[in-house]
Amino acid sequence: MNSRMTRDQLLRRGAAGLTVLSLPSLLAACGGGGGGGGDELKDVLNFANWPLYIDVDEKTKKHPTLEQFTAETGIKVNYFEEINDNAEYFAKIQGPLSQGQGIDRDIFVFTDNSRFPGLLIGEGWVEKLDKDRIPNMENLIDAQKSPPFDPGREYSLPWQSGMTGIAWNEELTGPVESIEQLLTDPELKGKVTMLQELADSVGLVMLANGDDPGAVTDESFDRAVARVQEAVDSGQIRRFTGNDYADPLTRGDFAASVAWSGDIVQLLLDNPKLKWAIPKDGGMIWTDNMLIPQGGSAATASVFMNFVYDPKIAAQIAAYVNYVTPVKGAREELAKTDPETADNPLIFPTDEMLAQVHQFDSAALNNDAYITKWQQVLGQ
Repeated sequence: MNSRMTRDQLLRRGAAGLTVLSLPSLLAACGGGGGGGGDELKDVLNFANWPLYIDVDEKTKKHPTLEQFTAETGIKVNYFEEINDNAEYFAKIQGPLSQGQGIDRDIFVFTDNSRFPGLLIGEGWVEKLDKDRIPNMENLIDAQKSPPFDPGREYSLPWQSGMTGIAWNEELTGPVESIEQLLTDPELKGKVTMLQELADSVGLVMLANGDDPGAVTDESFDRAVARVQEAVDSGQIRRFTGNDYADPLTRGDFAASVAWSGDIVQLLLDNPKLKWAIPKDGGMIWTDNMLIPQGGSAATASVFMNFVYDPKIAAQIAAYVNYVTPVKGAREELAKTDPETADNPLIFPTDEMLAQVHQFDSAALNNDAYITKWQQVLGQ
């Protein structure tokens, strides 16, 4: 995931419409408070996340979920919206972590279609979860239980997921439902953007080529990159973006973009003419994962993870962020207070939709040759 747009209107669909939820106090079960590290709970949790990725009360500008956690546990949360790009944030923390130092954070969030979750685990720069303190981990959806970078979920838990597909502006074009059309339709020439993220854009093109993005080979990677390069050279692709496709797509500067599902849910509030679809050859799915950096309090972080894996709390977060929750039962809880959002397939995908999306080969994300070739396409 990349940084999200400012969206004042979205707040009306956020947590302000939900009642305050309660959860049995975790402190008694977890041995009480305390200010130490190790196996003891701290009085403060330092949480680094992406912007606009948790519920906000429009009037108070506070985070209801975090306020509830503090009320139930006595643990204050310092919440830092400081992650705007996986590689950029990793570059900031790599130095101290590589020297065995902490970074004064107990949770940070990285995306699994980048190489960084696997790299952090492989280098030993993250702490193991304290699973005894996360009984609600049983609510993790089955599809997320054993990702390639962390089999058995020893070090990570999903925060939210999203799908990568094609968005288009109906004021400028008819439906854009395939990568073939996106890359070759003359009516779209110079009005198309693709994402900078290798896994998103290359993954979609591989699917269009009939190749498996979950098992990348040199040949399949080169085929996909060559096809994107051809669209760059022809002028079909106007530019590559992070989340900054959002405003121009809404305004009509672009006709179609490779886009993230949750962004389009948000953008619809400003332009109902926007549409999003999984390409006919398949889409990609990614997950942002909570991890505990070395030196962070595994006990305190695990108590928080247990809290947000309560379906009621997960529903409250999903109602605001509009991404795919990894928590079983959240949809049913949200249906009690916000049935419209609970029925949105971009937030709660159907089984049919999930069968059409694919994860990217985690080993390929660490292939220096692939990274170099993709950077050349991006002009970097």
